[in-house]
Amino acid sequence: MTKQSDNKSRPLLGRAVHTLSNLFASGGGLVLLGLALMTVASIVGRFLFSLPVPGDFELVEIGCSIAVFAFLPYCQLHSGNVVVDFFTLRANASTRNRMDSFCSLIYGLIAALLTWRVTLGGYDMYQYGEQTMILGLPRWWGFIPIVASLALLTLVCFYTCGRQWSNKKL
Repeated sequence: MTKQSDNKSRPLLGRAVHTLSNLFASGGGLVLLGLALMTVASIVGRFLFSLPVPGDFELVEIGCSIAVFAFLPYCQLHSGNVVVDFFTLRANASTRNRMDSFCSLIYGLIAALLTWRVTLGGYDMYQYGEQTMILGLPRWWGFIPIVASLALLTLVCFYTCGRQWSNKKL
């Protein structure tokens, strides 16, 4: 997490991006915690009472996908993505920053494309009324936090692109 004093020295967009990324990552962590507790309850219920949580695998599937997408903006903002720097080890800092900036731009364009396509996919799920097999949950509701996470990832990618290009602290 960022220090409070660091956050005040950032521009408004930087503060918003950091705050939202932290909130989304915290939300993803809470989703995973809830899934872990539900899985334990399901296993204990199955073992002791032959009564697992109905549809537990469906909830884990949806919850894990929500959590993974919720972590992406935070990961990008804190340079947590895998970087192969074998070819750039001897390049100066300015060159590496420009290359990182270009990669953030490409990642942002891909994130924007994914945001658009996942939004349309979720809308199709809504229109067709697709549901999970055991619980009968509408599948489209899981797309809402995923699309929000992808939209935030797009914003974070373009923010990091600009900061890296100008050699400023993220």
